[in-house]
Amino acid sequence: MRFLSGVQPSGALHLGNYFGAIRQFVELQEKGESLYFIANLHALTTVRDAETLRQNTLGIALDYLALGLDPARAVLFRQSDIPFHTELYWILGAVTPMGLLERGHSYKDKTARGFSPDLGLFSYPVLMAADILLYRADTVPVGKDQKQHLEFARDIATKFNVTFVKGYDPQDPEATQGKKKAKGILKLPDPMILESTAVVPGTDGQKMSKSYGNTIDLFADDKTLKKQIMGIVTDSTPVEAPKAPENNSVFLLLSLFLSPSEIEEVAESYRRGGTGYGEYKKRLLEAFHAHFDPARQKRAELVKDLGAVEQILRDGARRATEIAAPVMDEVRGAVGLPTGI
Repeated sequence: MRFLSGVQPSGALHLGNYFGAIRQFVELQEKGESLYFIANLHALTTVRDAETLRQNTLGIALDYLALGLDPARAVLFRQSDIPFHTELYWILGAVTPMGLLERGHSYKDKTARGFSPDLGLFSYPVLMAADILLYRADTVPVGKDQKQHLEFARDIATKFNVTFVKGYDPQDPEATQGKKKAKGILKLPDPMILESTAVVPGTDGQKMSKSYGNTIDLFADDKTLKKQIMGIVTDSTPVEAPKAPENNSVFLLLSLFLSPSEIEEVAESYRRGGTGYGEYKKRLLEAFHAHFDPARQKRAELVKDLGAVEQILRDGARRATEIAAPVMDEVRGAVGLPTGI
């Protein structure tokens, strides 16, 4: 079983990244071959300052390693270190229908929020498909909001296989039902979504996202972290009045750290009334530190030897290239480009 996923270095990692994806990454190291990349090419849709992108990319590497990614068990690399990503992106773009991209929820949402409708933002799903299909990933752990992009990757892979693989049957992509059928060059991936934490609320009640500026950052300094948590938007229900835990951002965030019995205890406290939101925010701050302080301390140690971190990324790129090169060679051969380069 091969797992693959990535995170954009468009800003600091936050609780949504951790509970929606990175926690799964760490767990999956024990269950199969794991490849995780820093999607710095994707970040170009929003990050337009070179030094910021360089620092963010290094920061994500530090974050991954601090949070438990083990380079002895998983492959960690920069997307831009492997040119195959952009080459496959162009080849897939040549067969991707415009109508498919026009249905993209993420593109519609971001342009509605004022993002520039650039080609990079519009064709983002094609590069994401290339990222995944290049490694013949079996399973891709993603947040719930990325599920459509996985569906697009499957659609694009199918279109490529139908176009360039003689005998390929989209109803039998692995060619298990007949001798005259051909297996697709590009493997159709499956998404892995942890439904219980698929969408982590931000400090304003919307989905937590760097794009919306509503995050609780994993490695912010103590002062900033406290300001983010204590600044979570709540309603004006009086302290003494009962409060509904459902859809309350503080409760939902606190629940990420608590056991089932503790969650029920806090829910009952909400319903009884007599405790203000400020007290629940303080408990959330304490729970955050208890969970993440070991990783925060480890990151501080990693910063002291950035050369070692760079070597991990270079080694990861070498290992990833060994997997991707044969796939890219098959793709080139299928479309009529030179092979064996």
